Amino acid sequence: MNTNNMSNFNHTTVLLNESVDLLDIKENGFYIDCTTGGGGHSLAIAERLTSEGRLICFDLDGAAVSAAQTRLAEHLKYPGKIQFINANFADMADYEIITEVNGVLMDLGVSSHQLDTAERGFSFHEDAPLDMRLAQNPNDSGEADGFGTCGISAYQVVNDYPADRLIEILYEYGEERYARGIIGGLIKAREVTPIKTTGELAEIIRRNVPLSVRNAKNPCRKTFQAIRIEVNNELGNLSKGLEAGFNALKPGGRLAVITFHSLEDRIVKKAFTELTKGCDCPRSLPICVCGKKPKAVHVTRKPVTPGETELETNRRARSAKLRVIEKK
Repeated sequence: MNTNNMSNFNHTTVLLNESVDLLDIKENGFYIDCTTGGGGHSLAIAERLTSEGRLICFDLDGAAVSAAQTRLAEHLKYPGKIQFINANFADMADYEIITEVNGVLMDLGVSSHQLDTAERGFSFHEDAPLDMRLAQNPNDSGEADGFGTCGISAYQVVNDYPADRLIEILYEYGEERYARGIIGGLIKAREVTPIKTTGELAEIIRRNVPLSVRNAKNPCRKTFQAIRIEVNNELGNLSKGLEAGFNALKPGGRLAVITFHSLEDRIVKKAFTELTKGCDCPRSLPICVCGKKPKAVHVTRKPVTPGETELETNRRARSAKLRVIEKK
C-alpha cells in the first residue's frame, strides 16, 4: 500500500518569509532545514544561497524527501549544495558533517499532506487505519492490517497500552479534561474487538464526552493529537533536536522554531530562556559568583505569528508561533 503519492504532496508553508528572513541567510552559509516537508522553506533558503552555500534537509517522511527533491531539482545541479537525509532531525548530532552551521530551522507539527492523506490516520474526519506515524517509507507495501514497518503505530498505542498510561497521555499531550471517560470507553470497546480505524476511535471519543462538548465542537482533536505525539515521541525529539541544533551553530548562527501547539511552544520557550539567561546567583548576593554567561540572545522577544493575509489563505497557520535566537 503506497500511501504517499509524490505528485500530490501539497503543503502550504507557514510563516515562510518571516522565518527565512529572521535566519539572516548568508549567501555562502551552511543551513539545516530540520523538517523539509514539501520543501517550501528549503527552497526559499536555497534561493538565497550561491553555489558555494550548503543546505541539509531532514525529514522522517520518505514522501516528503521525494517531493522536496523534485521541488529543489534546479539547485541539485550544484554539487554539494543540497543534501537530503531521510531521518529524524533529533539525531543530527550523529552526523559529523553538521558543524559550524549558520542557521537551523524547525517547522514542527504535521504537514497538510499528512493530514489530508486519509490513509496516514492523522485525521478524525476520515475513516482509515489507525497509523499516525510521521516516518513512512513510500515503497513500503504494508502488512495485512494496513501498517508498514516504520515503528509503532496508533493501532498499537490504542490497543496495547494499559489504561493508566493512556489516561496520562491524553492529560499530558492533549490536555484532555475528559481523558478518564474517553479511555474508559476505549478499554471496554477493545475488550470486545480491536479498534482498527480512525472512525472507530472517533466514535468512541464522541460517545464518552458530555453531550454539551459533543454538540459544541468536534471532541476528537485533543485525543488524536495526544496519540500522535506519543506515536512519534514528538516532545522528546523536540528537546533533543533543540540541543543538537543549537550545539551545531557557529557563533552568530541562528536557531528558528515554528510551533503549532502550547506543549511544543512551552518546550521551545523554556529552552530559549535557559540559553539566553546569564547569572543564576541569588539576588541577595552583591556580585555574581556563578560565572554563568548567556549562550544566546533573543532575535524575537515575543513570538512572531501569521498576519491576517496568511490566515485568510491558510487556517492551519492560526496557532503557529515563530521564535528565534542567535548564538553568542
